[in-house]
Amino acid sequence: QVQLVESGGGLVQAGDSLRLSCAASGSSFSRRAMAWFRQAPGKEREFVGYISWRNGRTDYADSVKGRCSISRDNAKNTVDLQMNSLKPEDTAVYYCATTKVFGWGSLVAREYDYWGQGTQVTVSS
Repeated sequence: QVQLVESGGGLVQAGDSLRLSCAASGSSFSRRAMAWFRQAPGKEREFVGYISWRNGRTDYADSVKGRCSISRDNAKNTVDLQMNSLKPEDTAVYYCATTKVFGWGSLVAREYDYWGQGTQVTVSS
């Protein structure tokens, strides 16, 4: 069983930066892909980015590419999402997710087996 707890959300202004963190408990963190998704009010959950377990490869949604980066610390069982140049359209609840052991990262939410409770990010204009 894996538990994920996000932190770092808040209210910021357009153009600001924010760093979200996800702490994982459970086994085999270093052998699981980690991802971030977000969900705005009235919209479906959408992919933000992921980082693989095998070689640290990352991939991002076009909407955040160049503004966001994901990093992981396998010693601390944490994964961070650094967001820069935030826009009002980035306002959403941000969720951390992970796969089963040896799972590959994916843009698809159903490929992830465990989810955090989410952290709210609000960007004012």
